[in-house]
Amino acid sequence: MSKKAATASKPSRTVTEFGTISTVLGRETHFSGILNFKKPLEISGEFQGEIESEGFLLVSEGAKVRANIKAGTVIVGGEITGNVIATQRLEMLPSGKVNGNIKTAKLQIADGVIFEGNCEMILPNKD
Repeated sequence: MSKKAATASKPSRTVTEFGTISTVLGRETHFSGILNFKKPLEISGEFQGEIESEGFLLVSEGAKVRANIKAGTVIVGGEITGNVIATQRLEMLPSGKVNGNIKTAKLQIADGVIFEGNCEMILPNKD
């Protein structure tokens, strides 16, 4: 008699240097408004409005965000239309697209990224 592992019952959660992503706006989610958060957040669907946080934001592949963003760390795998201020770090993954100006303390851009705008390097935790 063999035992079956119960791994399929729980979806895996993304773990960041800031902890596990506790909130996900899923692929079928369409949200507009002002978004504030403290714990790591992932956007996989569509968002329009304003985002402000000192925390970690992941815009995953396939996501569409039309917003001005101010966050500590921003990882872009989807599409952002708007200005981005990342007081700690901004990372653009190969599938990432940013159409807007960016300000960040640290910048990492992968091959294949589409970026249209201006970039300003700032000191950490400054805007």
